[in-house]
Amino acid sequence: MRGIDQVRNIGISAHIDSGKTTLSERILFYAGRIHRISEVRGEGDGATMDHMDLERERGITITSAATTVDWEGSEINLIDTPGHVDFTVEVERSLRVLDGAVLVLCSVGGVQAQSITVDRQMRRYHVPRVAFINKMDRTGADPQRVVGQLHDKLDCNAVLMQLPIGKEVDFEGVIDLVRLRAIYFDGEKGEDLREEDIPESLLDDVAAARQHMLEALAMFSDELMELLLEEGEVPESLIHEVLRGAVWSQQITPVFLGTAFRNKGVQPLLDAIVRYLPSPMDCEYSALTHADRKAGDKFDDDVMGGGSEADDAEKAELAELAELAEELGEELDEAVSDESGKLIRLTPDPEGEPVAMAFKITEDPYGALTFMRIYQGRFEKGCSYYNQRSGKKERFSRLVRMHADQREEIDSAGPGDIVAALGVDCASGDTYAARPRYCTLESMFVPEPVIEVAVSPTQTADADRMSKALHRFRREDPTLRVSTDEESGETLLAGMGELHLEVYVERIRREFNVDVEVGQPKVNYREAPTQKHVFNVKHKKQTGGSGQYAHIVGHFDVLPDDAEESFLFEEKIVGGRIPRQYVPAIKKGFLSTLKKGPIAGFPVVNLSVFIKDGSYHDVDSSEMAFQTVARTTMREEFSKTKPILLEPAMKIEVECPSEFQGSVVGDLNKRRGLIASTEVVGPTCRIEAEVPLGEAFGYSTHLRSMTQGQGTFSMEFARYRQMPASIEREVIEEKRKEREAKKK
Repeated sequence: MRGIDQVRNIGISAHIDSGKTTLSERILFYAGRIHRISEVRGEGDGATMDHMDLERERGITITSAATTVDWEGSEINLIDTPGHVDFTVEVERSLRVLDGAVLVLCSVGGVQAQSITVDRQMRRYHVPRVAFINKMDRTGADPQRVVGQLHDKLDCNAVLMQLPIGKEVDFEGVIDLVRLRAIYFDGEKGEDLREEDIPESLLDDVAAARQHMLEALAMFSDELMELLLEEGEVPESLIHEVLRGAVWSQQITPVFLGTAFRNKGVQPLLDAIVRYLPSPMDCEYSALTHADRKAGDKFDDDVMGGGSEADDAEKAELAELAELAEELGEELDEAVSDESGKLIRLTPDPEGEPVAMAFKITEDPYGALTFMRIYQGRFEKGCSYYNQRSGKKERFSRLVRMHADQREEIDSAGPGDIVAALGVDCASGDTYAARPRYCTLESMFVPEPVIEVAVSPTQTADADRMSKALHRFRREDPTLRVSTDEESGETLLAGMGELHLEVYVERIRREFNVDVEVGQPKVNYREAPTQKHVFNVKHKKQTGGSGQYAHIVGHFDVLPDDAEESFLFEEKIVGGRIPRQYVPAIKKGFLSTLKKGPIAGFPVVNLSVFIKDGSYHDVDSSEMAFQTVARTTMREEFSKTKPILLEPAMKIEVECPSEFQGSVVGDLNKRRGLIASTEVVGPTCRIEAEVPLGEAFGYSTHLRSMTQGQGTFSMEFARYRQMPASIEREVIEEKRKEREAKKK
């Protein structure tokens, strides 16, 4: 049986069109998982890992796909992720459960917009990586320039481990700087490796590159430093050992070269994955215990029906709090973790307490699949495990190992395995263990949606099927938000971009056979305060019996744009002026108003609320009264902070022939774009800019017509920024007219 130290869990991530899926296809072929190479674009069924019809038609990856391959006695669990920023959550949740990654870069494009995003995600989850410069056969290929960009743009200590033999169309193979051998890739599919001595014309370049590599590694080894100073021979084993340690600590990124499409350079990359990226045995994992979590215990016992002391009113209040927390992307358990949770170390021990994270939920024609990464213990088919968030005990009816969309039945899975379970009802990020309230793994980061459309079935009879589709997609994709407009009753679909929503609408049509009407895209603006404002608000209402009384004194303030949270609630009430049991109700009252701000009904951000004083009545005060006074304060006093509207700004990166540079830059300026940089590489020009999302709708078609079909672009969310006053007035007026029309 293969040991855990021979398992590698890796992901392949990159900018759009850098060749991730093509590289994955070659890895499957050389590892013997498939026996025929299929291309992303071209004749045949399309790439193995792009198993959805939409992926094969569009030539893009939409969902991450998992598979397992064997290489030189090691088991590699491989996840191919999308490059398009609209599907960035697929990268987020994959990197959350992986131990290593391959960052793929284009030899001409270098470090591009999405490369920077992927790098940020890898750092967020502390994932070691190796880099692979792909498309070395392209005109303009320059690996030295790409390594320079890794240093400058990603602040990454990138070190070339290979040099190319030949340039561009004459690219023949690579020189291994560790073993000092030239490697060529023979055979129809590059499956036969041929090693020879280094060509004499490259000896000087190789000597310089190897010296640079050794000097970079010497920073992490005194023994290697001494050998260099003494000009002694450096053993190959020492280089591997030092490099492995530096990669694990994320202090070095080794860079490899090749062209996946031309079948060159993939096998040495596989060797590097096994040699330098860590196994589950080499990684440290931690989870938050549920021990001593009094607030969490009360929530679990009461809401799950186990509490005997809580009455119906308390249960309803807890359920309402839980629902509100879920809407805001928070879990009640997380809210108390800082106060009472303790971090515990998880070890990849097959005999330990079983712990796994559900990182992805999907459905295929055979039923619901929950993808899981197992961190500790063994999970057995047919056994039951506890969802640590909900407390529910669920039976894992079947366990399967996935190969793209194909399943392989297994009886059990242990530490380091990435498998899928059937018969599980959960949400992305849930933790499973053998007993309730054992521990919770840190969940993944989920970005906020920036664009919204109204969707409705063309035939009323299809409403149930559309509702079922949206419910399923929302479970699959945490970045997809579904809501109902209270005034119009319209179903609103919010996501990360036009392509994101377009794909889901098409999936509703294909997978559920529902014809859908889609409204015009709407931008998700935000409302934010610009100045401090002190408030003193009293809520007093007397009806026949007991009345309502609540009084709060405090101030609104502005949070910086880079604050970790978009809303901060603080209080410093002394002398019992407001009893402690009413403080959570005040916070809940403010939270309930954040979704629709007073200016134009957009979410409120960058707001700090501080309560310092107030008063209460022994008989008439209640939690409901203090919730009401908080809502009244927002409605009547927030406008005195002189709030403004913020609009989402997108980072756009355009590549086009140099002769169209002027037209493209001029068009971006017309769209209120801020040009960040322009760079001409050979016949191609790359332009980086920041453009408001509202001005970027339909840009793909416009760019193609402006550049005779030769321009391409990528777009990702950059930040929220203040919009011009004239446009702000237009948006507010449009929103007012929209409300009036709905009332009629």
